[in-house]
Amino acid sequence: MKLDHDRGGSGTRLLVLLHGLGATRDVWAPMLAHVEKHWSGSWIAPDLRGHGRSAHTQSYALGQHAADVAELVLGADSWSEIVLVGHSMGGAVALALASGWFGIVPARAFGLGIKVEWTAEALTQLAKLAATPARLFETKELAVDRYLKVSGLIGLVANDSAAANAGVARTEKGWRLAADPATSSVGSPPMHAMMAAAQSPVHLARGGDDAIVTLDQLRAFDPDAIELPGLGHNAMVQDPEAVWRWIAERLA
Repeated sequence: MKLDHDRGGSGTRLLVLLHGLGATRDVWAPMLAHVEKHWSGSWIAPDLRGHGRSAHTQSYALGQHAADVAELVLGADSWSEIVLVGHSMGGAVALALASGWFGIVPARAFGLGIKVEWTAEALTQLAKLAATPARLFETKELAVDRYLKVSGLIGLVANDSAAANAGVARTEKGWRLAADPATSSVGSPPMHAMMAAAQSPVHLARGGDDAIVTLDQLRAFDPDAIELPGLGHNAMVQDPEAVWRWIAERLA
């Protein structure tokens, strides 16, 4: 599937930024200032299938997300080095790509805030969300309020910002969240299998106040996983400099 995306920079090194479930590529906007200043190469930030301005489809399996990103990367140019940075579900997509199964082998893969342990109750709730029709709102403002709430971005981005507006879409009957509810069918990532298959170094991190995953859970997969003190799940929005410092230190 062709993914709607932003790209910038120049050169044969490529940084790929992958957003989380229900979000859009616009969550990376705060960190792009650091990327543009410190990254010597090109960058791409796509909307994953069913999110933002990319098309909706019938299936949202993790491997299909990875295949979409690989198609985008392989079709964009020839790269001397590829670095993947994913948040939450996007981090799981980065790990799937690190296997090399999809035609690219990144130099490194970074996963921020990946939920690595899932209860049966949580998976049942995801399945219910996936089967629920998109909720319609009378006004754009109400839809934006809902998007910011479910994405954990309240207080981190302004209601009238590009990041907030990208999370909603207009229909003939009203406003809705841009993400297809069926994207929740992605399920839990097969962390053990993906880590075993990784052909490149994988680095994991969490915000210190992230309620979705603990440091001990991450260290079961990456003994050198770190936490970023005082930050929540959307750490790259809350403190992009701290997240970029983590990435830059590992790249060095």
